[in-house]
Parts: sequence; structure tokens; C-alpha cells
Amino acid sequence: MIEVRPFAELGGAHHGWLNARHHFSFAEYYDRARMNWGPLRVWNDDEIAPHSGFPTHQHRDMEIITYVRQGAITHTDNLGNQGRTEAGDVQVMSAGTGIAHSEYNLEDTTSKIFQIWIQPNQAGLPPSWGAKPFPKGERAGAFVTLASGFAEDQDALPIRAHARLAAATLQAGQSAEYPVGATRKAYLVAASGSIEVNGVAAQARDGVAVSDVEVLRVTAIEDSEVILVDVA
Repeated sequence: MIEVRPFAELGGAHHGWLNARHHFSFAEYYDRARMNWGPLRVWNDDEIAPHSGFPTHQHRDMEIITYVRQGAITHTDNLGNQGRTEAGDVQVMSAGTGIAHSEYNLEDTTSKIFQIWIQPNQAGLPPSWGAKPFPKGERAGAFVTLASGFAEDQDALPIRAHARLAAATLQAGQSAEYPVGATRKAYLVAASGSIEVNGVAAQARDGVAVSDVEVLRVTAIEDSEVILVDVA
């Protein structure tokens, strides 16, 4: 099954400094048919105005991945971590027993991010944070794993879930395959461009929910940047 969820039909909210679209029920947006996709609980498409952001707040027992699409985001937390993550790069926060953090756009232009939450395999572990640059050239024409809960993905940022986050940059007409496996699910979004997923068309920022598919073949109709989450 491949279901396209058009961007225009997503839930959302506008807070002045934040323009958010929600692929799944979140905050004041509720749709009981879109609560999660397996352990994938949140996929928010956030646009954050310059010199604004999320003030200090707390989370626990959630794997929170931030993929920066444009601009940069600056993280601080009560563990003493601090870092600036730029477009195309990823940060991962394992909330564990509890972490207080802030995420700010300290830039002079709008920052655009995907905020992705995945339910962990195990609750009550110590919190942690990490970030890593991933040059886009390394994922040109193929999916590269950026965050993973599997030991074999040694170059990826670790998460505490049986899940992966992968990304690919594709030129118009170029295709990349990703082996999902019929027992797993995938959710993918073209951050830019337009694509076909096993022949099904999707535009930029549409959600594509996938299940009961062995292999995904993603073809770029125009130059595209594709983000994919693979979950049990």
C-alpha cells in the first residue's frame, strides 16, 4: 500500500514565529486516523522565523530527530550540550528519563526543519544528544542512513528504536531504491522537488505512507531531496 497525504490536507498551526504542518495528530490538531505510523509518532514540517524558536521545555522517553531543510537550528539542553545544525544535517535527542532543551533559529533568515519523533524500544534510559554533518554529495543518487537503531549502521547517529532515517538527493529522472521489507513500514517526504514512489506521484512536502511493499523505487520528476523513515 502506498498512500499519498497531500501537504495542503495536513493539520497545522500558525503562531506568528512558527508556521507548522503536522503529518500526524499533534498539539491542537487531532485526527484519530492519523495518530502514528507504527512507532513513528510525529512528523512536523516547521518554518521558524529569524531570531525565534522553541524556548526551554521538557521531553521524556522519545527519540526526537531534527532534519534541517533550510537555514540552521541551535540546540541547548540541561545536560550542557550545545550545537548548531545546518541545512542537510541531522541532530538526534534521546529524551530518556527526561531532558529540558531549547531549539532556536538564531539566523537572519527563516529556518525550515522536519521534526520527527519515534517511540523508543525501551523507556527509562539516560538522556543524550548528538549531531552530525552529512555532506549531500554522499547521498547523491542513493539513500544514505543518517540515524539508526541498528548496530550495522555504524556511520549513522544512534537512536533507541528499531528504525532508520535515510535521505537521498536525486536529479530529475534519477531513481534510488530502498528495501523496506513486507513486514515493515516506511514514511517519506520530498523536502523539495517532486517524485514518484513505485509509480505513485507525490509533490514537495506531501507525506507518503508505505506498507506491505518489499522495495521502494523513488524517481525524481524534478531535482528532489527525499527523507525517509523506516519503522517496524
